[in-house]
Amino acid sequence: MKKIFKIIGYTLLTFIALILLYLGAAWGLSRITVMADRDTKPEVTIYLLTNGVHTDVVVPVKTEEKDWSRSILYKNTRSGDSVFDYLAFGWGDRGFYLEAQTMADLKAGTALRATFGLSSPAMHTTYYKVMKESKNCVRLAIAREQYQRLIGYIEKGLRLDSSGVATVVPTKIRYGQNDAFYESRGNYNLFHTCNTWANSALKACGQKACWWTPFDKGIFYQYK
Repeated sequence: MKKIFKIIGYTLLTFIALILLYLGAAWGLSRITVMADRDTKPEVTIYLLTNGVHTDVVVPVKTEEKDWSRSILYKNTRSGDSVFDYLAFGWGDRGFYLEAQTMADLKAGTALRATFGLSSPAMHTTYYKVMKESKNCVRLAIAREQYQRLIGYIEKGLRLDSSGVATVVPTKIRYGQNDAFYESRGNYNLFHTCNTWANSALKACGQKACWWTPFDKGIFYQYK
């Protein structure tokens, strides 16, 4: 029995040590700043938006560079409304998105599959009519060339048909009247989360970012 208790004890200690190591790395590496491109023009306004857990990248619906309404169709939302100025993109685990709309809904199986990369990803998009700066919403003005790079990054995360239209996830689940879920690419796991994706989006378009972060707090630390 003593041997069994020792094995259980060592296992628990190892598990706790790994969690502490992960959290320590998340805190430390999120404080290392990847600097933004220098000497660029503020030509396109984008936003970073968090709900306290998950970070969205918010872009204009229509610019010279891209008309997102041709890829992310209004008809896939409950409202079908077409009068919007902004579109938020949030990449993440499909199980989290569709099976755990609140933390009370979260099941152990869903969490484990997401943690170890055994689930599929999805892109959640939300149309907004206005964006307001706050502690949870950061405004960034970037150059057109940087925005082109961001467009490319977002599109790589979407499954598009031959006409460039994103493939909607076959589900009736929506969080509100103006959102929808789309088939996506990539692999969600412990080291590549929804916030890691958003942080990489910032790197892709030459904006200040963390070296690495799995949490939204790391991103917003850089934009205090």
